[in-house]
Amino acid sequence: MIPLFKVRMPSSIDGPLLETIHSGYVGQGKKVEEFEWLLGDYIGNPNVLTTNSGTMALMIALRLAGVKPGDDVVSTAQTCSATSMAIKAVGANIVWADILLDGNISPESVRRHITPKTKAVMCVHWGGYPCALDPLLTICDERGIQLVEDAAHALGAEYRGFKVGNYGHFAAFSLQAIKHITTIEGGFVCCDRRDSYAKGKLLRWFGIDRDGPRSDLRCELDIADAGYKGNLVDPLAVIGIEQMKALPGIVAKHRENAEYYRHELRGLVRVRPLPYEDDRASAYWLFSVLVDDKDKFRAFMAERGVMVSAVHSRNDVFSCFADSKRETLPGLDYFSDHQMAIPVHWALTEGERAHVIGAIREYERRG
Repeated sequence: MIPLFKVRMPSSIDGPLLETIHSGYVGQGKKVEEFEWLLGDYIGNPNVLTTNSGTMALMIALRLAGVKPGDDVVSTAQTCSATSMAIKAVGANIVWADILLDGNISPESVRRHITPKTKAVMCVHWGGYPCALDPLLTICDERGIQLVEDAAHALGAEYRGFKVGNYGHFAAFSLQAIKHITTIEGGFVCCDRRDSYAKGKLLRWFGIDRDGPRSDLRCELDIADAGYKGNLVDPLAVIGIEQMKALPGIVAKHRENAEYYRHELRGLVRVRPLPYEDDRASAYWLFSVLVDDKDKFRAFMAERGVMVSAVHSRNDVFSCFADSKRETLPGLDYFSDHQMAIPVHWALTEGERAHVIGAIREYERRG
């Protein structure tokens, strides 16, 4: 079976990791700082805070955006449940907006769904393809609210020449097992302002100022704002440092495979790639296609040794979000009914991707 994802964990990690594990310091230290610097240098934004998960990065971003219990956050239901869980975890209410045919949140639907209680908009760069950030930022600026980007799929993606994480207010990334690069578990948040970065450093460590002067560890200073135990640790950061060496090549390989698919899928009716604009470059964590019958397509591809999946289900059908108003969202309905992802990962061989296309063409012919 050609897998949908492939975990990358090269043997070159072994030496640095063992050295750190046996160093006598395995908490958040110099290796975390080095990893954050590398991430900031890659993205073009020095205000990077690593976390112990992408979900924690979202929660901290929402807090930094000023979201409090009882506030509204306009978001998309077409996402991993972690996106919506983070909103609930900070005590906010989810207001669902509709999506476009590319899987991303619709700016016009966002505008219609903003309420007097709205403090933030949460967009998701579906599959690594950036949302329409300029229209979304314009709407947020007009209403005095913040844009939080769920960039879990989008490490390396670009919007109008800027990498995601270096364009809007807050962007939260995931370093979970099957992302472009992984630290086994982890994430990070990019902030547009230095004061937000400074507050985020407090929130990810119980609200404690670890950098302030003290004579007895961190016992004397007041804690003004309750935070989380949400930090990354040095052993995981060491893995990230080693992974960063390959990140540009990994993203390039995802894009190469995606461009092959886009060329080979031209003219097909039953299996169609998503529409993309020229002003942005996807990181292609997913290569989503729109199919006529999801169940038939999944079974057909499985018989030919290719794993395909919808990857994430629409969140507005889950019981845990029943208190969020279920609305008529025709874009979401269509996308949810027809979207499937095919393998596009960095380890895919030319023969494997040709096999994927061959199977899709056979599916197309059989009608």
